[in-house]
Amino acid sequence: MKSYVLGEFGAEAALLDAARTLRARGGATLDLHSPYPLHGAEEALGLRKSTVPLVALVAGITGAVSGYLLQWYTVGYAWPLNVGNRPPHSAPAFIPVTFELGVLFSALAIFVGLLAVYFGFPRVHHPVFEVEAFRSASIDGLWLSAEVEAGDADAVAAELRRLGARLVSVVPEGK
Repeated sequence: MKSYVLGEFGAEAALLDAARTLRARGGATLDLHSPYPLHGAEEALGLRKSTVPLVALVAGITGAVSGYLLQWYTVGYAWPLNVGNRPPHSAPAFIPVTFELGVLFSALAIFVGLLAVYFGFPRVHHPVFEVEAFRSASIDGLWLSAEVEAGDADAVAAELRRLGARLVSVVPEGK
């Protein structure tokens, strides 16, 4: 069974140093909780470069190509209607729908991808929300959470205290 060890820090530098130390120690999945972005958090947590831009690009190209092909097929083959002696394949007329479908596909792919991959689709509650003091993470608190096996929770809690955490809490996942 998993447990979450939470530590609140008073300074950004102490929080990032603790994250680096625990990452080097290994055995824990780390996350930082802060009311604002912290410079150096990605490096401290060892996060790899995001794949979101690639997903958006592929989905946008897919949407644009499908929008263009849909218009081309509809106007040129399925229902060739000659209005004002205009050509059936007029690329400038297809630009608005092509652009909009590219944007739509990109946005939907990012939204669904974030729900499914990053947020754990559809986990709406996390055990760390059970800690009353953790509410400060959205106001002024700087928190480090470590997901560990239940047997390692006390050792990680002691390590967080040694690294300068003001408050340390252990939350079992089943709570």
